[in-house]
Amino acid sequence: MAISSALSFLSDRKRHIVISIALVILLSSLFLLLSPAPSVLPFFFSPTSRLSSSFSPVAASAPPQTPIPVSASAAPQTPIPVSADASPPETPVGISGRSSNGSVDLHPADTAASASKAAANALPQHHSTPTPAAAEVSTSVDTKEIPTGVSGGRGAEGGGGGGGGEEELPSWELCAVGKRVEPADYIPCLDNVKAVNALKSMRHMEHRERHCPTEPRPRCLVPLPAGYRLPLPWPRSRDMIWYNNVPHPKLVEYKKDQNWVRKSGNYFVFPGGGTQFKAGVTRYIRFIEQIMPQIKWGTHTRTVLDVGCGVASFGGYLLDRNVITMSFAPQDEHEAQIQFALERGIPALLAVIGTQKLPFPDNAFDVIHCARCRVHWYADGGKPLLELNRVLRPGGYYIWSATPVYRRGKRDEDDWNAMVTLTKSICWRTVVKSKDVNKIGVVIYQKPTSNSCYIERRTNEPPLCSRRDDHSPWYTPLDSCLLLPVVSSSGEQNSWPISWPGRLKIRYSTSSGNFSTKFSQEKIDSDTKHWNGLVSEVYSSELAVNWSSIRNVMDMNAGFGGFAASLINRPLWVMNIVPFDQPDTLPIIFNRGLIGLYHDWCESFNTYPRTYDLLHMHYLLQSLTNRCDIIEIAVEIDRILRPGRWFVLKDNVGMIRKMDRVLRSLHYKTAIMKRQFLVARKGFWRPDSTSS
Repeated sequence: MAISSALSFLSDRKRHIVISIALVILLSSLFLLLSPAPSVLPFFFSPTSRLSSSFSPVAASAPPQTPIPVSASAAPQTPIPVSADASPPETPVGISGRSSNGSVDLHPADTAASASKAAANALPQHHSTPTPAAAEVSTSVDTKEIPTGVSGGRGAEGGGGGGGGEEELPSWELCAVGKRVEPADYIPCLDNVKAVNALKSMRHMEHRERHCPTEPRPRCLVPLPAGYRLPLPWPRSRDMIWYNNVPHPKLVEYKKDQNWVRKSGNYFVFPGGGTQFKAGVTRYIRFIEQIMPQIKWGTHTRTVLDVGCGVASFGGYLLDRNVITMSFAPQDEHEAQIQFALERGIPALLAVIGTQKLPFPDNAFDVIHCARCRVHWYADGGKPLLELNRVLRPGGYYIWSATPVYRRGKRDEDDWNAMVTLTKSICWRTVVKSKDVNKIGVVIYQKPTSNSCYIERRTNEPPLCSRRDDHSPWYTPLDSCLLLPVVSSSGEQNSWPISWPGRLKIRYSTSSGNFSTKFSQEKIDSDTKHWNGLVSEVYSSELAVNWSSIRNVMDMNAGFGGFAASLINRPLWVMNIVPFDQPDTLPIIFNRGLIGLYHDWCESFNTYPRTYDLLHMHYLLQSLTNRCDIIEIAVEIDRILRPGRWFVLKDNVGMIRKMDRVLRSLHYKTAIMKRQFLVARKGFWRPDSTSS
């Protein structure tokens, strides 16, 4: 009645307008009262409900970026059961970059604490419907634009390790390097100028060995080369790379008559030649198989060590035969050769046979190859060749292509005679000696599979090594003794693994000592099943990683190699790292037809900066931070990782929070998934960048 009286003063036309306004106000009020959150109405948007915002450019030359829309229409999927506090072995990260079940809330690395709390509330509980991955990622080799990832779960509840107060983050600076060290190529353990200058001798290549900085360890960042851009994709990268990414032209001139590498406009081009195979590596590989058919590339022979590899064309073209090659050479022996190899997408490592053992287990490789690798195998009592004997599998082959094999000068003949004497003393059998159409000579030796020859030698020179329960090669001097092949408790000699790819699934007992007997076949089968399921159900569909742009992968705590095995059908390769203080599973990794090495992640790795597309670490960070600082670990991750590429951490929530905080200070875009995974994408930011 009161309303009717009030409206009676209005004309009929005005009365209808007022009534309409009143109804709108009434309905809006009811909607707000019943709404679960004010953020459902864009005009009531508040900072506390905001989990996405515009993104800062990650490179000085990159244009401002727009948040990428994420589909919310996909149906939810049932997650694979994965325990948040499970103990190793566990696995790495991600895959397609597309969410299979919806969208995820976004915010930049510097989002306020209020947004952090909201993101934490958005995280699912364990075994609930999985949180979607992130924005779909796109990559281009011609741009520095880095599509953003996601960052969430700052306030997520969860226990396990990494407690205590947060350490103050450093004010990031570029590394100050010594004379004759290129800042963009800095490798702390190989570019320690002060330690190298203090060496008393360099006769045995001591200056090319590891000399890691002592306290304080490096906490600086390596700059980018001018004009750096995202690498060309595989397989195109095998034949050409961007010049500005590895701007070292000396090798072009130095090896111009050997078809190693040529410069062509903005590219380096690799014709597939080499010192011993100027007519092409493909013909050379075919020649080896012709003179020794039993080598059977890709079935009988799976793992190869290429000594003094040049730009790794031998290993690069063996990939076509399903052979995985660990190519290595010293730093700067030929300018940037290992950097060229890794930029091409070919497995390679900086190493030297000097005074210390190579970081590989005993009896690891099916074949060892040396084409003019410039190593005096018989020097120092034959220690260099004894080291090859240590890492060569019983029954394996050593392929030597060098001038002493086919030239007849005084020096070459002396070298050949010394090699004949040494190989006989270690019971290597000469299988074949031949020349190709270019009169390049090759000799192939075979290591024995039994102990009978060693026992029947007339003289015990070199002497047999005494058995040792623990003979890790990490920072261990070269042996001057001969390691016997392993004989099982039943008296059986070593057997060769079954043909590839069948050997990927089997443990074998051909490792040195009793390493492989520590782990049952059932344990390895279970690990393989675990990784296959995790990669298929989680990494391939839920983590914001664009696998189509990934070629070089490193598993920083590889276990039995299950992560690498689960990726075997993808066009990538995995460097499997077994930390020196973890259970020694590396012999099993090699027995499965995969490659890797020992390392200590409190020190820098023997690789150039910007050489890997994905670094994966699971349940290792806690033990590492007991010996070194998380900032030092993050700095090494940043040094190795290419801009625009990913680091994936699977760990407890405490460790994830700590690493996430450090990486966000480095302007990484991060995502916390399922309270177990941290996915972090590196940008182009450096301390001297103009972008924030």
